[in-house]
Amino acid sequence: MDLGAFIIPTGIGASIGGYAGDASFWARELSKNYRLIVNPNVVNAACFSGITENMLYVEGYSLDDFFRGNLCLTPSSNNKIGVIFDKDISEGVLNVHINTINAVKTVYGCSVIGWEITDSPVGVDFYITENSTNSTGTVKNADTLLRAAEKLIKQGAEAIAIVCKFKDDEDDEAYSSGNGIDPVGGVEAIISHIISEEFKVPAAHSPAFENITISTDIVNPKCAAEYITPTFLPCILLGLSQAPKLNQKGLSVNNLKFLVMPYNSLGCAPVIECIKRNIPIFAVKENKTALNVTAEGLNLNSKCIRTTDKYDDLISRIDSTLRV
Repeated sequence: MDLGAFIIPTGIGASIGGYAGDASFWARELSKNYRLIVNPNVVNAACFSGITENMLYVEGYSLDDFFRGNLCLTPSSNNKIGVIFDKDISEGVLNVHINTINAVKTVYGCSVIGWEITDSPVGVDFYITENSTNSTGTVKNADTLLRAAEKLIKQGAEAIAIVCKFKDDEDDEAYSSGNGIDPVGGVEAIISHIISEEFKVPAAHSPAFENITISTDIVNPKCAAEYITPTFLPCILLGLSQAPKLNQKGLSVNNLKFLVMPYNSLGCAPVIECIKRNIPIFAVKENKTALNVTAEGLNLNSKCIRTTDKYDDLISRIDSTLRV
């Protein structure tokens, strides 16, 4: 089965995939025909996950390394997961997350081997940039995450889930109405990068908020998954459970047959590396972001880039391209 990649960058307000698992339907459709690399942003949906057995769940730093030819992906299943909890998380909120771990283990059989509480607060802050094109943030104490991860890896963890304390932000009306940027997505990517860069293991982050009450407001369906649960941990445990091993053998970028991206977020490493390697890129006009990085704007009018109006057209367009 041919290998493809379906990527929607985090925290840039993608109209499809910029919320809570709202790109999952299209990823699942594609994964019926191809083995599909996805970044967590595509399938993470709080207490739900769009992941299927035919997807490879790879966070951003490792994804870039894969496209640059620096690592390979070895498909895996039932990975041993270690969970890092921020010391700043209160006991009550911690208990909710521990109950969540036990529920996911019981229902899905995920192998969570244990958890570590950081030896000092992580100190996470998040915000949307002044030009409102993306969300980002800061991590004041990355070293405490690294120390906790090292302990878990020594205990046998093959993948790391991270849960950091986030301040209770005021409700973002634009986001909840399906028109804004995910305010925490950018810094979540930074946190997972810290672990994957250092230890070369799959990693993903889930925020913990002190206010764990469930909203009774009706919100846009694209972000509804985040408003019906006090914890977003289940989706990353399900994704990490079958994340590929990161090493120097297995599937490489040379095995990749295509890449699917939002129409105007083409300035990333995967796009540049695919152009270098003459790998077809499908830019979907239906999916626009807060950025304005198009093929035309970057002078990337390469024969590699195919513009597609809608996701409905993708499979036939990919099939016809691969048959040539």
